[in-house]
Amino acid sequence: MDVNVSELLRLENAGWQSLCDGSGGDFYGTVMTDDGLMVLADGSVLDRGQVIASLADAPAWSAYEITDERLVEIGRDAAAFVYRGRAFRASGGPPFQAQMSSVYVRRDGEWRLALYQQTPVPSEDSVEL
Repeated sequence: MDVNVSELLRLENAGWQSLCDGSGGDFYGTVMTDDGLMVLADGSVLDRGQVIASLADAPAWSAYEITDERLVEIGRDAAAFVYRGRAFRASGGPPFQAQMSSVYVRRDGEWRLALYQQTPVPSEDSVEL
């Protein structure tokens, strides 16, 4: 099986949409590998359980943009999806902007998120997550 960028873009969009509609804990609880990690812009490193718990009380995003997508094939069943993300809080304020990387592995025919990482993009109108 080859890596299809549209499959990974679909997963990234589904993840962002879950953060907008409040179902992020359920989504990431399903899509993350058991040993998956998220490295956030504030320097924190969260395991799967911590991600699920943190999303229960997270403020909602109202909109997001994914641009400058790149794909790095790591193997037949692994890939890194790298992009620039820009997200807006429902409560207002400046957007959050970062370069984001999601490393996916295919397990039992399904893509699963093994590692997600954010690097903030400094800007006058951006705010850290």
